[in-house]
Amino acid sequence: MQEKIVVMADSCCDIGRDLQEKYNIRVLPVHVIYPEKEYEDGVDIDPKVIYERFPDEIPSTSMPSPGEILDFLEKLRDEGYTHCISVNISDHLSGTVNNVKSVAGEVEGLTTYVYNTKDISFGSGVYAVYAAKLVQEGVPFDEICRRMEEKREDSHLMFYMDTLDYLKKGGRIGNVAFMIANVLHMKPIIACDPEGVYYTVAKIRGAKKGKQRVIDEIVKTVGGKRCWLAVLHGNDEEEGKRTAAMLQEKIPQGELIYFNQINASLAVNTGPGLIGVLAFAEP
Repeated sequence: MQEKIVVMADSCCDIGRDLQEKYNIRVLPVHVIYPEKEYEDGVDIDPKVIYERFPDEIPSTSMPSPGEILDFLEKLRDEGYTHCISVNISDHLSGTVNNVKSVAGEVEGLTTYVYNTKDISFGSGVYAVYAAKLVQEGVPFDEICRRMEEKREDSHLMFYMDTLDYLKKGGRIGNVAFMIANVLHMKPIIACDPEGVYYTVAKIRGAKKGKQRVIDEIVKTVGGKRCWLAVLHGNDEEEGKRTAAMLQEKIPQGELIYFNQINASLAVNTGPGLIGVLAFAEP
């Protein structure tokens, strides 16, 4: 039987509509919860709503239920897909990847490969783009899965953050790291370690130096290799554009494939003023 492959990703992989449509990536939404309603990330809530309601209202988020995941996969099967590549953020940051693993085996007629990126935002989403591009090129399912495993160390995402307040309120960092950063007025640079846990790359005094440090770290990581680049921002498009211009100047061999506002569910835990920079080596 001929393979018909689809790529899916949870919405915390931060893949914008343009890339979803270009590569036929299906997005499984997480939930953003306000007192009046439970919204679906990327479906019926815009990130700007989150920023407008800060700081008085900080919503919570929740992962899709096993039932929702089952319905999602069965719909893909019913559309005629025989194979699915599910790209998910780190299991240390969300239980979605484990829920997908537990449910995928129940869907008869659909073979699903579940990929734990050990990352967050487009540090995860870039793997979905990579896989979907291979699907469009006609690469077989087993070969895509093999290549995905080989690319595990090639996605590098770092975030400059104006404040740790929102990570702290979301329970993503401890009291000690939060207090040190606040008392010393340090601007943190955050990334995920190889296990998919947040860690602080550096703490820099001043926003300008902090954003420059992110670019310097990415340049060092790329090391002259050909790469995909991406820039994300937290309600600051102009600063995002300036960062993208600097990044392309510093990494001329890189191709900027993505520039976007981070999605609603990630805005909840990061707050305004965020700048994210990604390099994906040897795509």
